[in-house]
Amino acid sequence: MTHALLAAHLNPVAMRHAHRHVVAKTVAELAHEGLWAPTPDGDRWSLRVGDVDYGFRAGRHSLDHWQVDPASLRCVVDGEEVEPDALRLVADLAPLVGMDDATTPVYLEEVSSTLAAHAWKVAHQRFSAHELVDASFQEVEAAMTEGHPGFVANSGRIGFGVDDHSAYAPEAGPRVALEWLAVRRTKAHLSTGADITEASLYAELLGDRVGTFEQHLRDLGEDAADFLFMACHPWQWTNKVTTTLAPDVARRDVVHVGTTEPVWQPQQSLRTFLDVEHPERPYVKTSLSIQNMGFVRGLSPKYMRGTPAINDWVAGVVADDPVLQEAGFSVLREFAAVGYSGDVYHSLGFPNGHQTLLSCLWRESPVPRLQGGERLATMASLLHRDTEGGAFVAELVAASGVGGRRWLRAYLDAYLLPVVHCLLRHDLAFMPHGENLILVLRDHVPVRVVIKDIGEEVCLMGDTPLPAEAERIRQDVPEHLKGLSLLVDVLDGFLRHLAATMHEAGVLDADTFWREVAQVVLDHRAAHPELELQAKRYDLFRPRIERSCLNRLQLRNPKQMVDLADQAQSLILEGTLANPLAPFGP
Repeated sequence: MTHALLAAHLNPVAMRHAHRHVVAKTVAELAHEGLWAPTPDGDRWSLRVGDVDYGFRAGRHSLDHWQVDPASLRCVVDGEEVEPDALRLVADLAPLVGMDDATTPVYLEEVSSTLAAHAWKVAHQRFSAHELVDASFQEVEAAMTEGHPGFVANSGRIGFGVDDHSAYAPEAGPRVALEWLAVRRTKAHLSTGADITEASLYAELLGDRVGTFEQHLRDLGEDAADFLFMACHPWQWTNKVTTTLAPDVARRDVVHVGTTEPVWQPQQSLRTFLDVEHPERPYVKTSLSIQNMGFVRGLSPKYMRGTPAINDWVAGVVADDPVLQEAGFSVLREFAAVGYSGDVYHSLGFPNGHQTLLSCLWRESPVPRLQGGERLATMASLLHRDTEGGAFVAELVAASGVGGRRWLRAYLDAYLLPVVHCLLRHDLAFMPHGENLILVLRDHVPVRVVIKDIGEEVCLMGDTPLPAEAERIRQDVPEHLKGLSLLVDVLDGFLRHLAATMHEAGVLDADTFWREVAQVVLDHRAAHPELELQAKRYDLFRPRIERSCLNRLQLRNPKQMVDLADQAQSLILEGTLANPLAPFGP
């Protein structure tokens, strides 16, 4: 493909749509975070930022959620109407949030890259929301037009060029050939789940190719027994391993031994791949030194060491809990991981981002768990709108024929009930946003969910005994913040967006939505009187909840929003929001 064709989406029509989308989201989410307060202006709202007057129509919903209509945006500068410009808006807001000369250009670049990604999605949309109802698991995965619902700069991918976007971005739906490396055993570490050996792992992942790789090492004069095998993202090999780790490659501590067939499709998380020809095979997740949504997306060898043990423990908790089993809740185990730590960056004696350059893990696929008549879709799809504004969730409800209220209750029983139960019964909190869960649908109705990304994002907030290798997931979270793992991450982080989408699509009014959410919590409470003390501790019906400001986190430090080892203390909490569950509480 020529360079001109690769950039064909960078045209006035697609970019106008992108600017309006990002400006509308910026206005909405920063109003939600209390950074500014639009004022009523007849049947519209107005807001002045810098020397620009913004006018728009918007719906206001629970949790101070704003649903700004991008098509309604009007921007006026010195009496003259101009087109909305997301970069100008960000440049004008930078002084309001105290961004300095170093962080402002970095964040602006991520917003600009988000605009480019959105323009690409507008120019290349394959499916309407209606057509997605019958699309396959991976067609839905590639069709998503939005990243994290709360973050403005959510598709930055700083480091990818326009050719890389076409080759590796999830929305492009490419078939990728992964690289296989051999890493010297004394400078790397393989960790596996309790039921897996190194030999059984390679047999499953590589089959007969193990012999080919071993012969390649012998041809170089190396002893194949001295090496471990791992997968590597092709971008990472070309742009990082062969440059930033060039001495390691030269001394053959890292050896390229082969390339897979081009059968791997990138998922919404960017660095995770599914084999589309054999989707029952494990996912593979790789280090990728791309800055995206407030982090460089490497993988820590230190974290990889304990990942399978953490997953084994969490999967055991879930399997042994009859309530979770009845709900069909299950975990996709990350069952093996390799981390390379033989580079100079690990010898410095202090943590640094260059220590995440070369790791990978393998995760179970949900496909073998499907029963007759079931299909899969990322939970992020429930917030998806096509370029014409069509809501996928509305199409699912219509196709199901069961009505909005019954559909929502089925979804909440599959998703919310297990999350509440894990919190109250086990002091266990996940990061259960849309991309981290997979819906299992039957006749377009959710019947259960599967959760993934366990190793990096699970948190134990109690004193339950843990295996030594899994101890890092225990966090000392202040008592008053423990309930936020549900109130912020679930209610504010996902359900407020879903409630507004269903309400404005005419599927279900917001009051009924939140009443159903509350009823799930109440029904669980009634069924488990033995957890009454825990229910009072977590106080999910408290009148007000802390306002978590995700965009302020990214504005403060676009390169690393939070300390992953102490995420609770990294939060920015500004004021409170009325809890939509409180009116329906016990």
